[in-house]
Amino acid sequence: MREDSVGNENPEREASVVLISGAGRGTGRAIALRLAREGFDVAGLYARNDEAAESTRAEVESTGVQCRMYRCDVADAAAVAEQVEQVSADFGRIDALVHNAGIASRGKTVADTEPAEMARVIGVHAFGAFHLLSTAIPMLRKSERASVVLISSTAAATAAPGNAPYTIGKVALEALGRTVAAEEARNGIRVNIVAPGLIATEMGDRLARAVTGAADAVELDAQMPFGRVTRPEDVGEAVEFLISDRSRQITGQRIEVHGGVPGVPRP
Repeated sequence: MREDSVGNENPEREASVVLISGAGRGTGRAIALRLAREGFDVAGLYARNDEAAESTRAEVESTGVQCRMYRCDVADAAAVAEQVEQVSADFGRIDALVHNAGIASRGKTVADTEPAEMARVIGVHAFGAFHLLSTAIPMLRKSERASVVLISSTAAATAAPGNAPYTIGKVALEALGRTVAAEEARNGIRVNIVAPGLIATEMGDRLARAVTGAADAVELDAQMPFGRVTRPEDVGEAVEFLISDRSRQITGQRIEVHGGVPGVPRP
């Protein structure tokens, strides 16, 4: 579903445009709002929650920028190509890309993981990034400030039991990011990776309950060295920095955002 209402129409205004996957809620929503406050028009992809996507669109537009939301399964190459083409038609440009869409695996061992589960999780994290990059790069090459940020996880640096699909998906995502950084530097495109630890989102709450029995991730604040679990806004700040002109000499890098504890804090 594409939202046809775009606020603050101004044909003379040429704001930079960021395409964000998983933008409907949680970390993606926070990233969209942070970049909107820097003047970026936002094209957001979301999987299925129309109500959350509409809420995000309205909040982003309240900052004074334009925003459209597009329903899209990033694991579907044809769907991604169609929506990137629509974004290009609607906005006329893409200056930045943030691949944030992600799903959790079911916590099974490798011996008990079905191939369909592996394909489902890797499809969103790694193939989703590939589909977005391969279709958006021609537009990014036209931008004077092109930047890509891939949202990974501290899990990519570990081998936690019962997490193979998610870990493999993130490792593949990071390898893709480093490859594109090397390939596209000559075209002025910077590619960096942000790897959060536990985040206080719906997914983070489920993880906190499963691992520690806490009601939600925020309940673990006191166990964090800096006094709180990472919030979506913290990730948004890191993404904004990597997209901004303040990081013009930074590409092919990986920044962890975890408040001093890469995984889930233990009692």
